[in-house]
Amino acid sequence: MHSSNLALIELGAVFFALGLLGKLAQRIGISPVPLYLLGGLAFGRGGVISLGNIDEFTDIASEIGVVLLLFLLGLEYSADELVTELRRSWMAGVLDLVLNAAPGLLVGLLMGWGPVGGLVLAGVTYISSSGIIAKVLRDLGRLGNRETPVVLSLLVFEDLTMALYLPILTTVLAGVGYVGGLKAVLIAVLALTVVLVVALRYGRFVSALVDSPDAEVFLLRVLGAALLVAGIASQLQVSAAVGAFLLGIAISGSTAENATRMLEPLRDLFAAVFFVVFGLNTDPGQMPPVLGVAVALAVVTTVTKVATGWWAAGRLGVARMGRLRAGSALVARGEFSIVIAGLAVAAGVGDRRLAALTTAYVLLMAILGPVAARVAEPLARRLFRSAPAPVR
Repeated sequence: MHSSNLALIELGAVFFALGLLGKLAQRIGISPVPLYLLGGLAFGRGGVISLGNIDEFTDIASEIGVVLLLFLLGLEYSADELVTELRRSWMAGVLDLVLNAAPGLLVGLLMGWGPVGGLVLAGVTYISSSGIIAKVLRDLGRLGNRETPVVLSLLVFEDLTMALYLPILTTVLAGVGYVGGLKAVLIAVLALTVVLVVALRYGRFVSALVDSPDAEVFLLRVLGAALLVAGIASQLQVSAAVGAFLLGIAISGSTAENATRMLEPLRDLFAAVFFVVFGLNTDPGQMPPVLGVAVALAVVTTVTKVATGWWAAGRLGVARMGRLRAGSALVARGEFSIVIAGLAVAAGVGDRRLAALTTAYVLLMAILGPVAARVAEPLARRLFRSAPAPVR
């Protein structure tokens, strides 16, 4: 069979299987991320069947998936919201960073991966999944709850932290040394500052540049701009994902709403390919030896996320059940943990066990997160029947 024909068959089978897995995730009420990872494990290195004819497409598609994930995340925030939330939540954000990055850093060092491996795992365990959390809050009808702004503030702080963390990580992974690392941090800070200033004062011009009444022209402009900025940012050692995130912040108003609506299907498609590709590059035979570590990390970082949300909501006078809901909502990890691990694996850091550990950890947390958000309050009410009604 001709290689191009075989590639079409394999690609069609992958997309169709992803659709089935997505439907299954909807039926059982969880994020599709863990099922996509499992699908990649089944058809990748050491899996049931090996797919060898779609590597070129899946590699670039997974890169586009990362760019679109961060670009659409940036579209959700305006510069005003970012500045306001950063001022309001910085103390809780710092606590979140310390409590949830420390376990990953410690495990990375104990596993023998050195400071670089520790830095990678610190990011993996720190960053919550905005996508999963937003979906859970919508599904449970909690968007209007009093504790929800606390959750969103912490997510904004984490996203801004990622805007600084990713350039540092990519520079460290490239091994450019102290001067190169300092340069990357300065560039990232400068880029973030410039984008916020431009978005605050001239955001309407950026939006007008990509806007168009014609749907086809608008899609080409906004997608082209995202990929172009991501590529330029990557050349500057700032990370393609961060470049896309910053561009998303600069676009606002109806332009951002239209871009989100048009790009969401593309994001979901390419992001699904990204998760599958990560699974394809992970040997499932490497997972059993690190499964105990992954479970321990899951337990510890579940407790630390709940503690973070509890404390942050308590500062605003939220009642006990609301504080518990805030903490349990933050538990899920997902897409960005895989993005971080993917950068490390591509750079050859931490051997194959790092990919296996991250996959096992994200599988656990992507499932545990939604479950914890659903059951934490009912379980607490059984334990504390005298608790007051939740404050909304």
